[in-house]
Amino acid sequence: MTIDFYYLPGSAPCRAVQLTAKALGLDLNLKATDLMAGEHLTPEFIKLNPQHTIPTIDDNGFALWESRAIITYLADQYGKDDSLYPKDPKKRALVNQRLYFDIGTLYARFADYYYPVFFAGGSYDPAKLEKINDAMKFLDIFLESSKYVAGDTLTVADLTIVATISTYDVVGYDLSPYKNITRWFENMKSAAPGYKEANEEGCIAFKGLVESLTKK
Repeated sequence: MTIDFYYLPGSAPCRAVQLTAKALGLDLNLKATDLMAGEHLTPEFIKLNPQHTIPTIDDNGFALWESRAIITYLADQYGKDDSLYPKDPKKRALVNQRLYFDIGTLYARFADYYYPVFFAGGSYDPAKLEKINDAMKFLDIFLESSKYVAGDTLTVADLTIVATISTYDVVGYDLSPYKNITRWFENMKSAAPGYKEANEEGCIAFKGLVESLTKK
């Protein structure tokens, strides 16, 4: 069994997939995809994924993109049990809510605030920073009464959100006001299998990219 994984090392959504693969004991066939060189725009890649986005997987002819779709598929398809993505409808609904919170709020607000500065030379917008702070307050509340973001066991929701939170951290966002997030984040560094290889190294790559783009 070989799962081809088209990715960019610094990308938080790509790191979420790598973290999930580690947690499931899966070996991905890594295919680094250089967007600047247009490697996602080749006829072969567009045939695989018409949206030509990363991450994308090719699981023996089954192509899938969007990181949160990928991680839930991998957990369903290859999980030895349902701990990472529970089958119980209420537990799964809570995990799904956190996944949607990540894509629609937490990660979306990161991109909205930071990307115009990092990739287009724009200025920071204080109103967008306030939206990030609000999102962090929500996450801190989610973690008030549980060890992980969707209950007391590690799920795919933790793996995608830790990829996002670690990206905030590596670009200098101050997490210290959010005590529940900081507790959870420190725990995740040891609780998530293969954290250093699957996430930390990519964070360092992202930081290097940002520093190279924002040098004055």
